[in-house]
Amino acid sequence: MTTTADKRALSARPLIELGTSFWAAKTLLTAVEIGLFTELGSGEATAEQLRRKLDLHPRSAEDFLDALVALNMLERDGGRYRNTPETAYFLDENRETYLGGWMRQASKHLFRAWGGLTESLRTGKPYIGWDTQDYFERLYEDMDERRSFIAAMDAWTTNIGSELAAGLDWSGYRTFVDVGGARGNMSAALVKTQQHLSGTVFDRPELAELFEEHMRLKGTGDRVGFVVGDFFAEPLPSADVLVFGHILHDWDDKQRAELVRRAYEAVNPGGMVVIYDRMIDDDRRSNAVGLLGCLNLLVVTPGGSEYTVADCRRYAAEAGFASTSTLPLFDGLETAVVARKAR
Repeated sequence: MTTTADKRALSARPLIELGTSFWAAKTLLTAVEIGLFTELGSGEATAEQLRRKLDLHPRSAEDFLDALVALNMLERDGGRYRNTPETAYFLDENRETYLGGWMRQASKHLFRAWGGLTESLRTGKPYIGWDTQDYFERLYEDMDERRSFIAAMDAWTTNIGSELAAGLDWSGYRTFVDVGGARGNMSAALVKTQQHLSGTVFDRPELAELFEEHMRLKGTGDRVGFVVGDFFAEPLPSADVLVFGHILHDWDDKQRAELVRRAYEAVNPGGMVVIYDRMIDDDRRSNAVGLLGCLNLLVVTPGGSEYTVADCRRYAAEAGFASTSTLPLFDGLETAVVARKAR
């Protein structure tokens, strides 16, 4: 029973703020979509200058900018706006650390898909309505869509690749395979930092052209190759290290276990398999990003979900790996489980 004193202590504000939090999210996503932070990357500007440059209507341009100030996404001083240190570093398209590619995809596809969460919870099916093959084929159906999706993935791998390169001991390994490695962005980060490594990207044929183009841009074409394949239909290429980044969460529990088993067969004796995703805490109560990620995968994939660190350790143990360890990545938003094979 709630007493009068209890009622006085209750506040509706957290509920209201959470219930309207999509306002803030879409405001940020729109700012990325129209290139606001990239524009401010060249210097501060007034509201009128930004309005004209970004082709905004006078009615709410200043409200939009000041909302971003209130959200700590912009700074304002004397009527002039500038990026915060974080938006300058992560949301200026001219920087390698740019995360906006992923946010553009979130604005274009995920924001719409989340509108069908209620339906997906009742049917167990993605709201977008794609089956397993059509989901990826739809993303890759034309070059512009393909580039947009891969840029979204690169937004993460640019940062995670450098953390993996620095956070793991690579001295005893010479070769690696990036399974589902797209155009090789993470592979390029690894070989640039770890000069003794050579790598292979294993992915769909639609990505071969983008891979060649990206390796020329990165200057790593002589140290990273591309092999076409389907990781459920064909054996994985052998190497000292296999990396699965944002791969397992696209599939159901049995399929994830199967991929780890295939990785065990492919990795050389004494080698390691590195699996990273937005894994959930084992108690399933504190990692809100990971748990919300499960719902995100519900609305866009037929069977995918995030999974716990304990789940991943289980996949590794059942496959035959001798030991596992974990490595937090990207300010704790991601977790890598490192599975080691006995010699």
